[in-house]
Amino acid sequence: MLNKLFYGVLIFLTAIDASYAQLPDFTEMVKTNGDAVVNISTTQKAADPQASVDQQQMPEDMPPEMEEFFRRFFQGPGRGSSPRETNSLGSGFVISKDGYVLTNHHVVNNASEIVVKLKDRRELIAKLIGSDESTDVALLKVEAKDLPVVEVGSPEQLQVGEWVLAIGTPFGFDQSVTAGIVSAKGRSLPDGNYVPFIQTDVAINPGNSGGPLFNMQGKVVGINSQIYSRSGGYMGLSFAIPIDVAMNVVDQIKSKGKVSRGWLGVQIQDVTRQLAESFGMDRPHGALVSKVIPGGPAEKAGIQIGDIIVEFNGQVIETSGELPPRVGMTPIDEKAKVKIIRQGDKQDLSVKIGLLPAQPSSLANGPAAAPEVAVNRLGLAVADLTAEQRQQSQVEKNGVIVQKVNKGIAMDAGIQLGDIILRIQNNVVRDAAEFNSIVAKLPVEKSIALLVQRNGSPVFLAFKIEK
Repeated sequence: MLNKLFYGVLIFLTAIDASYAQLPDFTEMVKTNGDAVVNISTTQKAADPQASVDQQQMPEDMPPEMEEFFRRFFQGPGRGSSPRETNSLGSGFVISKDGYVLTNHHVVNNASEIVVKLKDRRELIAKLIGSDESTDVALLKVEAKDLPVVEVGSPEQLQVGEWVLAIGTPFGFDQSVTAGIVSAKGRSLPDGNYVPFIQTDVAINPGNSGGPLFNMQGKVVGINSQIYSRSGGYMGLSFAIPIDVAMNVVDQIKSKGKVSRGWLGVQIQDVTRQLAESFGMDRPHGALVSKVIPGGPAEKAGIQIGDIIVEFNGQVIETSGELPPRVGMTPIDEKAKVKIIRQGDKQDLSVKIGLLPAQPSSLANGPAAAPEVAVNRLGLAVADLTAEQRQQSQVEKNGVIVQKVNKGIAMDAGIQLGDIILRIQNNVVRDAAEFNSIVAKLPVEKSIALLVQRNGSPVFLAFKIEK
C-alpha cells in the first residue's frame, strides 16, 4: 500500500516538473539584453495652464490679495509668471555600439532636453537625430563607445501565440521585465495608418513606451508603443511597432534626414457584408476605393472608384488597414502589381508608386443650402450643390447634398445631414432630379452601395429596400 502511495506521489511530482519544464525561462534572455535597454527622461517647456487671461487685464495698482483672487478665480497668471518645465519618462534601446538609440516619437516630442540613463547608471545627454510621427519612431544619438546592443529579429516570422518579452521603465521602475504572447499581427489603429501593429498581452504601462519587444531567440521584433485602456493602465491589449518598420525609418533618417513614403493616391475603406453583396463578392475582403486622387498614381494606372483592391505585390489584402503600410514601405517610383475586383471581375494592374504628399486639411460642406426638394423612398431630401458648397467641399461637379434624413432606410444605413451623395451603385449622381429618379427605380431585397462625402472624406454605405 505504501509503495503504491509512494509511486503515485512520484508520478504526480514528475507531472508537475514536466509542466514547469514547458514554461519558458527568460532569465538568460534578460541577462543578455537587459544592458542594452535604457531609461529616457525628457524635459519640455510647457505654457502655464493658468495663462488664459491677458496680464494687461489686471490693473497695475491692484492689491496683492485681489491679484491672487483674480488669478485663482479666472485662472489667469500672476505677474512675472513664466512657462513651466514638465518631465516625462520612457524607454528605449541601443541599436549600435557608437550610441544610436531607438524610442517612440511621442516620448521625445517637443523635448528641450533628452537624457538617456544606462543600466550602469551613466546618464548621457542625447541628440534627436530625427523622428517620424506617422510611425511613432524616433532615433537618438549619445556620445559613447562600445555600448551593449540588441539584435534585430524578423517580425514576419513571428507567430500568433508565440511567447514575447518586454523590458522597460513602467512608472519609472527601471529594468522591469514582463512577458506574454503575441495576440495578433497586422493590427490597424486609428492613429497608425502606416503601422501593422503587433498586438500582445504583455503588461505594458506608461513608461514602457519606446522599449523593446523580444522574441524567444532574444531578438527585438518590435517597439512597445501603445496600450488600449479605459483606466490608463494595462488591460491586456498592448501594441508594438514591427522592428522592420522602425529600421526602415532609421535608414531613411540616416541617409536622407527625413522619411518618405509610397503613395497610391486613393482613399479606401473596409468592405462590409452588405457592400460585398452589392459588389457581387462571395465574402467581404479587400480595400474598397472610395476616392481616386486626380493625377495620382492610381488614376494613371486606371484604378476607379468602386474598385476593390484584394492583392498588392502578391500579398493578399483582407482588410483596408493592411494596404497603407505595404504601400508606404514600397520604394518611390517602383512598379507595384495590384489585383482588383471591378463589378465582380478580377483584373491585374501595374501602378508606379508615387511620393506621399503633405495631407491637406479636410473642409466642411458649408452652411448654405439650396431649396429643399421632396423626401424620396429612402427617407431623404436632397438638393443640388451651390457654388459655395462645391468650393468648400472640393466637389467640382456632380453630387447632391442631404438636407433632411427621416427615420427609415437612409438613417439606418448611416446617412447624415450634410453628406454629399456622389454615386449610387455604378451610377454617378449629377443632380437632385437624377438622384430621385435613380432611387425610384432601385430594386428591393438587394444590397445597394451609396458613395457619400463627409467632412472632406468619401465613404461607401450600404442599404437594402425591404418589400
